[in-house]
Amino acid sequence: MAGVGGESFIAYLITKGRRSGREHRVPLRLVRYNGRLYASRRNMESDWLKNILHDQHVAVEMDGERFEGTARLVDDEHLCRTISRLKYMGDAARAGMSRVVVEIEINSKE
Repeated sequence: MAGVGGESFIAYLITKGRRSGREHRVPLRLVRYNGRLYASRRNMESDWLKNILHDQHVAVEMDGERFEGTARLVDDEHLCRTISRLKYMGDAARAGMSRVVVEIEINSKE
């Protein structure tokens, strides 16, 4: 799952429900950048984001494979702006909006 790039694609983010403890699977547009995956949201009001704040262990399903990883909020404004631009290439209004960004580091398979 390498890639320096800046590609945007749809994948499934899997989190553990903060109340139910059950697995929640949601399709999201992710960005692959500098070997990591990024998800973003315009505010903190989404279940997947609240679930990550409760338990940072996540999984991502893409290309028929499941990858386990760890998610964390990004506090670097420059990186957040970069991810927004990559996610919304061709939509200047959305690309310029302030967003909450989560970095997902995929665990290496050994």
